[in-house]
Amino acid sequence: MLHYLENDNYKVGVKTAGAELSSFRNKQTNLEYIWQADPQIWPRHAPVLFPVVGKLPGGKFSYGGKTYELSQHGFARDLDFTLVSQSGKELIFELKDSEQTKAVYPFPFRLQIIYRLEGNALETTYAVQNPAEADLYFSIGAHPAFNCPLLPGEFFADYYLEFDQPENQAHYLLELGLLNGKTEPLLKNEIKLPLSYDLFLHDALVFKNLASEKIELKNLKHHHGLSFEFKGFPYFGIWTKQPGAGFICLEPWHGIASSVGDNGELTQKEGIKKLAAGEAFSCAYTIRVH
Repeated sequence: MLHYLENDNYKVGVKTAGAELSSFRNKQTNLEYIWQADPQIWPRHAPVLFPVVGKLPGGKFSYGGKTYELSQHGFARDLDFTLVSQSGKELIFELKDSEQTKAVYPFPFRLQIIYRLEGNALETTYAVQNPAEADLYFSIGAHPAFNCPLLPGEFFADYYLEFDQPENQAHYLLELGLLNGKTEPLLKNEIKLPLSYDLFLHDALVFKNLASEKIELKNLKHHHGLSFEFKGFPYFGIWTKQPGAGFICLEPWHGIASSVGDNGELTQKEGIKKLAAGEAFSCAYTIRVH
């Protein structure tokens, strides 16, 4: 089921399934900014990554002396959320632990995803609460895919990403979805990253501790694009599926894929977050379209 936020110029659609953003459209120009989930290429729009980000070694983790099987990016993206609040500017969706989740992840939790539309800006907030008396271990991240190119007759390579700070960054290499301990230089005191499919021949670009808190998707020939603001996220991914795929994903994470050789112990996983009994955590990112 779809739920909507709308103002004079923009309309946002969010699915109950996964509380997934599925549309951010300019009503005046009919320009759609969100990838429309072509099942022949990549059948998602903007999944939430919870309670893990990326892959686990062998698709498993250990906690409390037991081993659990958990698929890449966790289960939240595949479950139906409950719409708990709706107003003209805000949608609040909620997912709680269940017998289904406890079979693969033994923690009680409460996850809310909150969407707020103000003018041309859509803010998405992830709020995690620990309702239990024991610690909660989790990761969470965003995976929104934006149409790229945005207009007919354009090409992926007509676009570039512009960081709000000069970046000296290598990206961390993946091997079958796991970090292999190697890096490759990419940005050398630069703010612009021209897009090409060759960048993604070996999976996503994975960064740690970017100086920037905003990345803009821009075109060489016109003003249409977007800014993506992500203050406070320690990890960031950039990804597209394959040569010819018409989207780019900008992914801020609190968490990261496991490393090759990782022992699978959840409490020792890089980027894992811990909430004590009754504690809460929240993070947010904002999309501004133009």
